[in-house]
Amino acid sequence: MNSVPQVTCRTRSRRPLWFFVGLGVAGLVLAVARLVGTGGVPDRWVAAGACVLVPIGFVGMYGLAVRVHADARGLSYRTLLRRRSVAWGDVADVRVHVQYVRNGELYRVHVVTRGGRTLRLPLPFGTAADDRSEFDATVEALRALHREHGAPESDHLAVLTKGTAGRGLRLPAFLCVLFLAGAVLAACFVPVVAEKKLAWTSAVTCAEGSGRDADCLTYLPAVVERTDVARGKGQSWVYFTGGRPVERVSVSKEGASGFDEGDRVELTVWRRQVREIVGEHHAWREHFPAAGEVTVIAAMSALIAAYPAALIVLRRRARRRPADEMLPSPLPFAGALVGTAVWALPYCYTHPTLVPGSPAGAAWAGAGSLLSVGLFALAWRATRIRTAGADGTPHAPVDAGAEDVFLAARFLEATEYNPNGFGTHIVLGGGEPAVLPHAGPGRFAARPIPVERLTVRSVRRPRGGDGDLVPRSWDIAELDDAGRPVRLAAAPADLARILSAFAADDTPTVAAGSDG
Repeated sequence: MNSVPQVTCRTRSRRPLWFFVGLGVAGLVLAVARLVGTGGVPDRWVAAGACVLVPIGFVGMYGLAVRVHADARGLSYRTLLRRRSVAWGDVADVRVHVQYVRNGELYRVHVVTRGGRTLRLPLPFGTAADDRSEFDATVEALRALHREHGAPESDHLAVLTKGTAGRGLRLPAFLCVLFLAGAVLAACFVPVVAEKKLAWTSAVTCAEGSGRDADCLTYLPAVVERTDVARGKGQSWVYFTGGRPVERVSVSKEGASGFDEGDRVELTVWRRQVREIVGEHHAWREHFPAAGEVTVIAAMSALIAAYPAALIVLRRRARRRPADEMLPSPLPFAGALVGTAVWALPYCYTHPTLVPGSPAGAAWAGAGSLLSVGLFALAWRATRIRTAGADGTPHAPVDAGAEDVFLAARFLEATEYNPNGFGTHIVLGGGEPAVLPHAGPGRFAARPIPVERLTVRSVRRPRGGDGDLVPRSWDIAELDDAGRPVRLAAAPADLARILSAFAADDTPTVAAGSDG
């Protein structure tokens, strides 16, 4: 192994950064000079320009100051505001962390210390759209230094994607707490909304001389002067002649479009606000939300909060698994939440207090709860973390003279029997095993697999670095192809059947018979 003396990473294209620094300095100097020249009176245009140019200057200074250096003593990095160094003996692993940004994927380097703390290096970084050869070379150089001067915990490069076990819990926890807080806040408004709705529906006409402040209904005549129908989602208004009894009332878009200039209407005032405008041909009434509507909002927020909670549970169940191992999909929990919403949301609308008021409501809540418990039990079982190759299904051996059997499988490396990764299936049975770009029938475009060269090293679960073409439910067999590592991915049962066929075909008799 070639020794790597040191690795240094700096920001490329430093000339634009110096230009940004110059802009920032120019903006600051101009603002100070203008402030001194005007005797301390700020100029808003100069101040606005300085507020734009100075942050640009800080961005340039940050890019010029950032540096990552690694040598035999350890790894260090610096930014504009902080410095940090760590010895190789204190480093447990060097990993690649995939961040999902608006324009694609961003690859960053994370260093995990012996104490479990993770340091994110400011450099290097790469994107999925660009050529990552320089990024990969830098990462490999850092790992080579770590192997030579430290003790790595893993013998392969761990790539952490959004579905791996070592992904952080901060974002799911934040979303869970956020939506739970929204659910609690909405639930607190249920009694208030119910009281207001009841007061409105039970209000009666005010007695003479009671005034508009009373908790009763007052009817006032008015004449529509004009209407202002908003475009889009803005407010619409109805104006009244002479500003009597009020100047204008905010209404819905449909409500404003139904009135014309000169229409005689009657206004209903309740709690000092106009709640209804009733004309001869059109009427507008303010919408008072029912308590059930707010309860539905609270229930929806709680159900949404349950999904990031399920992600947290999945990652906690996998806390003893390798950090880059792909976890089962959380979609079964999403299905359980959708099934719960089907019965829970209508129930919450008709029972705002969640207390069944009749035997039918009690049966509804009981049956729905049992359904949800069953759905979540199935989701828990579907997302269990199984051991690679332990599917528990008996596999019948494939007879070399039987009909062709097409199994979905992928070699993840490009080889002479899988050029450019074209293969999507492997055919067994009626001849020697071969790679095909289709699911049959027939062996059109088949490439024979040299099974006599392949040796099975291990079978494992998918990792973050295996790519997006490998479903989470598949297993991966690590093979040795005459000294070259090759990965074969397939469903656990199919992979066991393929490896069994490879072992059966790895004889001179079978190989000779397959040629004819």
